[in-house]
Amino acid sequence: MSHYAKVLNGQVVKVIRAEADFFKTFIDDSPGSWIQTSYNTIGNVHTQGGTPLRGNYASIGHIYDHTNDVFYPPQPFASWTLNTTTWTWQAPTSRPDDNKFYVWNETTKTWDEQ
Repeated sequence: MSHYAKVLNGQVVKVIRAEADFFKTFIDDSPGSWIQTSYNTIGNVHTQGGTPLRGNYASIGHIYDHTNDVFYPPQPFASWTLNTTTWTWQAPTSRPDDNKFYVWNETTKTWDEQ
């Protein structure tokens, strides 16, 4: 069984789990297109060692880039940039790797320890 995302105007509005044959008989008059997504694709890597499908698993609110045929989440902060290899957003500076909890501070463009 596979997962499919309903995309309307470049945004994911619904995600379902179905067999491919389901769409042969499924009548959906609502606008948008159904596009397959892989539950096992994160950061353009297949977690089970297979071939990644469309950058990331689609979730409601995610963006579908038709030109690159990928799904990715909305931009979390204005200063973050989209890595078009992993299709994930990256902060201007790396989060400290010291096993502490940090949150991004967009005003100062730094990671604040919590």
